[in-house]
Amino acid sequence: MNPRRRFLAAAFLLGTTFALAGCSTLGAVSALLGNQLNFTQPQLQHALDRNFPKHYDRLGGLVSMTLINPRLSIPSGSNRLRLDFDLGLGALGSDSSRPNGHFALTSAVRYDPTTRGLHLQDPAIEQVNVPALGGMMNTSARGLLNLWLADYARDEPIYRFDNSLLDRLGARRIGRTDIEDGQVVVHLGDN
Repeated sequence: MNPRRRFLAAAFLLGTTFALAGCSTLGAVSALLGNQLNFTQPQLQHALDRNFPKHYDRLGGLVSMTLINPRLSIPSGSNRLRLDFDLGLGALGSDSSRPNGHFALTSAVRYDPTTRGLHLQDPAIEQVNVPALGGMMNTSARGLLNLWLADYARDEPIYRFDNSLLDRLGARRIGRTDIEDGQVVVHLGDN
């Protein structure tokens, strides 16, 4: 192969490599489209998968709860996320690390500048099924679940903006957050 063809082949290979690397990076971060950021269900699910299981103790360890296997969906036509969890409950030192129930919640989403993340907004428990408790939750289990939900929505993002995403935004202000067409949409404005 002559030197010119080798150079063109190497340039093509290098360009293709950069293009593929750019595509794989683009899939890992949200799409910045004009005045909005769009987050897909797989992006949010990936962020959740990294942060679970979660274990909680109350009453000095007398009651414990472990949340396992978060599953996020964005129902068609809905303005709320749906999160399903497997749930492990334990009392008086029994093991809560294995699932013995399930619960689901729906929630709007908000941006919190303190955590630089997307948080649940006005979450509501939609379904609870704990066969060990006859399919229903007793008062202490429901109280523990509601306490967790309030703490989680306040303190822990379901998705945290990384430095590269914030750098891409520059001085733009992050406005309201909506759920539209199966995506979480963060509206942007100028400062």
